[in-house]
Amino acid sequence: MRNLIRIAPLLFAVLLPLSARADLPGRHPAYLHALSDLRAARWLLARRPADNWVTGQESEAISEIDAALVDIQKAAIRDGKDPGFQPPPNMPGERAGRFRRADDILRQVYRDLARPEDDPFTVELRDRAIRRVDHAIRATDRAIVATGQ
Repeated sequence: MRNLIRIAPLLFAVLLPLSARADLPGRHPAYLHALSDLRAARWLLARRPADNWVTGQESEAISEIDAALVDIQKAAIRDGKDPGFQPPPNMPGERAGRFRRADDILRQVYRDLARPEDDPFTVELRDRAIRRVDHAIRATDRAIVATGQ
Protein backbone atom coordinates (compact mmCIF):
# COMPACT_ATOMS: atom_id res chain seq x y z
CA MET A 1 0.00 0.00 0.00
CA ARG A 2 2.84 2.38 0.84
CA ASN A 3 4.52 1.66 -2.46
CA LEU A 4 1.30 2.46 -4.29
CA ILE A 5 1.07 5.78 -2.47
CA ARG A 6 4.66 6.56 -3.43
CA ILE A 7 4.26 5.74 -7.10
CA ALA A 8 0.78 7.26 -7.52
CA PRO A 9 2.18 10.75 -8.31
CA LEU A 10 4.61 9.20 -10.80
CA LEU A 11 1.80 7.27 -12.50
CA PHE A 12 -0.27 10.43 -12.60
CA ALA A 13 2.60 12.37 -14.20
CA VAL A 14 3.11 9.64 -16.82
CA LEU A 15 -0.56 9.09 -17.66
CA LEU A 16 -1.63 12.74 -17.74
CA PRO A 17 0.05 13.56 -21.08
CA LEU A 18 -1.48 10.44 -22.61
CA SER A 19 -4.93 11.40 -21.43
CA ALA A 20 -4.49 14.86 -22.93
CA ARG A 21 -4.36 13.22 -26.34
CA ALA A 22 -7.72 11.53 -25.82
CA ASP A 23 -10.94 13.17 -26.88
CA LEU A 24 -12.26 14.63 -23.65
CA PRO A 25 -15.96 14.74 -22.86
CA GLY A 26 -17.19 18.31 -22.55
CA ARG A 27 -15.02 19.39 -25.44
CA HIS A 28 -15.66 18.51 -29.06
CA PRO A 29 -15.15 14.76 -29.01
CA ALA A 30 -14.49 14.03 -32.68
CA TYR A 31 -11.87 16.39 -34.15
CA LEU A 32 -9.03 13.86 -34.07
CA HIS A 33 -11.16 11.11 -35.59
CA ALA A 34 -12.40 13.54 -38.23
CA LEU A 35 -8.79 14.35 -39.15
CA SER A 36 -7.89 10.67 -39.50
CA ASP A 37 -11.03 9.95 -41.50
CA LEU A 38 -10.46 12.92 -43.82
CA ARG A 39 -6.91 11.75 -44.49
CA ALA A 40 -8.24 8.27 -45.33
CA ALA A 41 -10.93 9.67 -47.66
CA ARG A 42 -8.33 11.88 -49.35
CA TRP A 43 -6.07 8.88 -49.91
CA LEU A 44 -8.93 6.88 -51.45
CA LEU A 45 -9.75 9.72 -53.84
CA ALA A 46 -6.14 10.52 -54.78
CA ARG A 47 -4.69 7.06 -55.18
CA ARG A 48 -5.96 6.16 -58.66
CA PRO A 49 -7.46 8.69 -61.07
CA ALA A 50 -9.93 7.43 -63.66
CA ASP A 51 -11.01 9.41 -66.74
CA ASN A 52 -10.60 13.19 -66.97
CA TRP A 53 -14.14 14.07 -65.89
CA VAL A 54 -13.94 11.92 -62.79
CA THR A 55 -10.48 13.30 -62.08
CA GLY A 56 -12.07 16.76 -61.99
CA GLN A 57 -14.55 15.54 -59.38
CA GLU A 58 -11.74 13.91 -57.43
CA SER A 59 -9.70 17.12 -57.56
CA GLU A 60 -12.64 19.16 -56.30
CA ALA A 61 -13.28 16.74 -53.44
CA ILE A 62 -9.56 16.61 -52.55
CA SER A 63 -9.34 20.44 -52.51
CA GLU A 64 -12.34 20.63 -50.18
CA ILE A 65 -10.88 17.91 -47.95
CA ASP A 66 -7.54 19.76 -47.78
CA ALA A 67 -9.30 22.97 -46.75
CA ALA A 68 -11.41 21.10 -44.18
CA LEU A 69 -8.24 19.50 -42.76
CA VAL A 70 -6.75 22.95 -42.16
CA ASP A 71 -9.91 24.20 -40.43
CA ILE A 72 -10.27 21.10 -38.27
CA GLN A 73 -6.57 21.19 -37.30
CA LYS A 74 -7.03 24.78 -36.15
CA ALA A 75 -10.21 23.83 -34.28
CA ALA A 76 -8.47 20.85 -32.67
CA ILE A 77 -5.61 23.06 -31.48
CA ARG A 78 -8.08 25.62 -30.18
CA ASP A 79 -9.90 22.78 -28.40
CA GLY A 80 -6.68 21.62 -26.71
CA LYS A 81 -6.15 18.54 -28.85
CA ASP A 82 -2.92 17.37 -30.48
CA PRO A 83 -3.68 17.33 -34.24
CA GLY A 84 -0.59 15.18 -34.79
CA PHE A 85 -2.20 12.31 -32.89
CA GLN A 86 -3.87 10.03 -35.41
CA PRO A 87 -6.40 7.48 -34.22
CA PRO A 88 -7.16 4.82 -36.82
CA PRO A 89 -9.68 5.95 -39.42
CA ASN A 90 -13.13 4.42 -39.83
CA MET A 91 -12.60 2.41 -43.01
CA PRO A 92 -15.65 0.87 -44.65
CA GLY A 93 -15.47 -2.64 -46.08
CA GLU A 94 -13.46 -3.48 -49.17
CA ARG A 95 -16.54 -4.48 -51.19
CA ALA A 96 -17.47 -0.91 -52.03
CA GLY A 97 -15.50 0.96 -54.67
CA ARG A 98 -13.05 3.63 -53.61
CA PHE A 99 -15.46 6.51 -54.33
CA ARG A 100 -18.24 4.91 -52.30
CA ARG A 101 -15.80 4.14 -49.46
CA ALA A 102 -14.58 7.76 -49.52
CA ASP A 103 -18.21 8.94 -49.55
CA ASP A 104 -19.04 6.77 -46.50
CA ILE A 105 -16.04 8.16 -44.63
CA LEU A 106 -16.90 11.76 -45.55
CA ARG A 107 -20.48 11.27 -44.34
CA GLN A 108 -19.14 9.96 -41.01
CA VAL A 109 -16.87 13.01 -40.74
CA TYR A 110 -19.89 15.23 -41.37
CA ARG A 111 -21.82 13.51 -38.56
CA ASP A 112 -18.82 13.75 -36.22
CA LEU A 113 -18.32 17.46 -36.87
CA ALA A 114 -22.01 18.30 -36.54
CA ARG A 115 -21.91 17.70 -32.79
CA PRO A 116 -22.43 20.70 -30.48
CA GLU A 117 -19.49 23.03 -29.86
CA ASP A 118 -19.42 25.78 -27.22
CA ASP A 119 -16.34 27.80 -28.21
CA PRO A 120 -17.41 30.62 -30.61
CA PHE A 121 -14.03 30.69 -32.39
CA THR A 122 -14.06 26.93 -32.84
CA VAL A 123 -17.70 26.96 -33.99
CA GLU A 124 -16.76 29.15 -36.94
CA LEU A 125 -13.89 26.83 -37.95
CA ARG A 126 -16.04 23.75 -37.44
CA ASP A 127 -18.91 25.18 -39.49
CA ARG A 128 -16.57 26.08 -42.33
CA ALA A 129 -15.11 22.57 -42.25
CA ILE A 130 -18.63 21.09 -42.33
CA ARG A 131 -19.43 23.12 -45.47
CA ARG A 132 -16.21 21.93 -47.09
CA VAL A 133 -16.92 18.29 -46.20
CA ASP A 134 -20.42 18.73 -47.64
CA HIS A 135 -18.89 20.01 -50.91
CA ALA A 136 -16.48 17.06 -50.93
CA ILE A 137 -19.41 14.67 -50.46
CA ARG A 138 -21.24 16.23 -53.41
CA ALA A 139 -18.15 15.99 -55.64
CA THR A 140 -17.62 12.39 -54.60
CA ASP A 141 -21.28 11.61 -55.29
CA ARG A 142 -20.85 13.00 -58.82
CA ALA A 143 -17.81 10.75 -59.29
CA ILE A 144 -19.87 7.76 -58.11
CA VAL A 145 -22.57 8.53 -60.69
CA ALA A 146 -19.98 9.04 -63.43
CA THR A 147 -18.26 5.71 -62.77
CA GLY A 148 -21.33 3.70 -61.85
CA GLN A 149 -19.77 2.61 -58.57
